[in-house]
Amino acid sequence: MTMDSAPARHTGQGGTGHAGGSAFAPAAPAETRRAVTAIHPPRGPRADRARAAVRPQRARRREGVTALLTADALAAAVTATTLPAGTLPPEAVLPAAALLTALHAQAGLYRPRLAPSALRELPALAGRAVVLWAGAAALLAAAAPPRALGWSALLGAVCLQVVLACAGRGFLNQLRRRAAVRRPVSALVVGPGEGTGAVAAALHGRPEYGLRPVGIADTAAPADGDPGQLPVLATHEDVRRAVIQNSVREAVFTCPPEADERTASLVRLFHDHGCRLWLADPAGTAKVTGMRVAQPADQLWGYAVQPMLPRPSRPLERAAKRAIDSCLAALALLAAAPVMGACALAVRLSDGPGVIFRQERVGLYGRPFTLLKFRTLRADEHESATRWTVAGDRSMSPVGSFLRKSSLDELPQLWNVVRGDMSLVGPRPERPFFVAKFSTVHPGYEARHRMPVGITGLAQINGLRGDTSIEDRARFDNHYIDTWSLWQDLWILARTAASFFRFRLGGS
Repeated sequence: MTMDSAPARHTGQGGTGHAGGSAFAPAAPAETRRAVTAIHPPRGPRADRARAAVRPQRARRREGVTALLTADALAAAVTATTLPAGTLPPEAVLPAAALLTALHAQAGLYRPRLAPSALRELPALAGRAVVLWAGAAALLAAAAPPRALGWSALLGAVCLQVVLACAGRGFLNQLRRRAAVRRPVSALVVGPGEGTGAVAAALHGRPEYGLRPVGIADTAAPADGDPGQLPVLATHEDVRRAVIQNSVREAVFTCPPEADERTASLVRLFHDHGCRLWLADPAGTAKVTGMRVAQPADQLWGYAVQPMLPRPSRPLERAAKRAIDSCLAALALLAAAPVMGACALAVRLSDGPGVIFRQERVGLYGRPFTLLKFRTLRADEHESATRWTVAGDRSMSPVGSFLRKSSLDELPQLWNVVRGDMSLVGPRPERPFFVAKFSTVHPGYEARHRMPVGITGLAQINGLRGDTSIEDRARFDNHYIDTWSLWQDLWILARTAASFFRFRLGGS
C-alpha cells in the first residue's frame, strides 16, 4: 500500500517569512508611506464587517445578476405574447424564458463587469435569440405543422427579443452606474511596479466603476518616489488588517497571481474574506493561464480587466465523493477487522499497552483533526510533533517496523474517513509544525488544503512517500486537485490496491 504519513525530505530553498503569512519586500525608503493601524475609514453610514473565515467564502453579491435574469426572462415572455395567436402554447412561455437565461449564462452574460455595456453585448444577445426562436420554430413545425412559425414571424420575434433585452440591460446598467457613484465599495490594488499606482489612480478618478481604492498591496520592493495618497501595504498582516478595518470587498490584481508567489499568497486571503477578485493589465501583455476569460471583454479606463472566477465547485460530484468514501471505508473496516485485531494484539504483546497512536494533523481548509494509527514505537517512546521522521528508528520494534513497511499501521485511518476527517484519496495530512514551515518555503504547499486530505493520493502512487521531495509532492497534490474527478479517485485506489497486494516495501 502506498500510504504514508512521515514528512518528506525538505529539498526547497530556505524561506524568510514567518509561518503566519508570506514575506514581502523589506522596508522601503523613508519617504514611502507604510500601512498604519487605521487606513481609510469606510465611506457611508454603515459598512459590513469582514469575517475571518476558515473556509474560503466566495463573493456572494448577486444584486445585479437577479435584475439581469428578470429583464431577460421578461423580454422572452413579452416576445412570446406577440406571436400570432395560438402559435406558442402558454405553458411553453416559462421554459422558453428559462432556456434563454441558460443560453445567456453559457455566454457569460451574467458574469461581473466593471464597465457593462448592452451594445457591446448585442452580438451575443442576438446570437442567443436566433438559437432560441429558431429552435422553437423547428419544434413547432415538427410537433404541430399548422402552427409553424413563418419567416416573417420568426424574424420579428428575434428582432423584438434583441431590442427588449438590450433596452432592459441598458436601463439596469445605468442604474448600476448611478448606484456605484453613490455607494462605492472599498478595494485594494495588488501588484508590483508603477502599473499598480496607475490602476489605483484610474479607480480614484473614475467613481462610476464603483471601487474606492483604500491601499496598495505592493508585492515587490517599491520604487523611490511619491506613492501618492494611498498607504502601501508591504506585509501579509498589513493587507489582512486593511481588509478587515476597511471592509474591503474587491481586490484588483495587476499581474497574474501565478506569476509571483507573493501575489499568489494573497489570493486565499481575499477569498477568506469574501472579496471579489479582478485582474487588470496595465501593460497590455498579461497572459492568464488556467482561468476563464470573460467575454465580452471588459475594461477599466482603457486597461483590459476580467474577473478572476473560481473553478466550479461541482457540489454533486463532491457529495458523491463523500458518499463513496463513507461506504467504502465502512466496508473496508468490516473486511479488515480480523487483520486489525491481529495487528492490535501484536502491538500489545510486543510493545505494551497503548495500541492506538493519536496525533494532530491539518485537514481541509487548515482545520486540525486527530489522526489515528497503530503505534509503531515502544510504549516509552513517542513521535514528536516536530520530529522529522521515525523511519529506521532503533527504538522501533520488529512488529512496528513490519506495520510501517506494509502500511498496515494506517488501517485505523479508515475510521477517520468514516468520521469525515479524511477522504480515501487526497493530499496526505501533515503536522501543524511542518505545514507552517513548508507553506513559507514551497509555493503551492498551502493550496493542498483546498481538498480533503486522504489516506492515499496521486503523489503516493508515484513513489513520493517517506523521505522524498516536499516540492514534488506539493506539485502532484495540486495537479490532482486541479484535475480532480471521481474516475481519477477510483484509478488511484486501484493503483494503491495493486501496490499493496504486491507488498512493495517502502516506509510510510
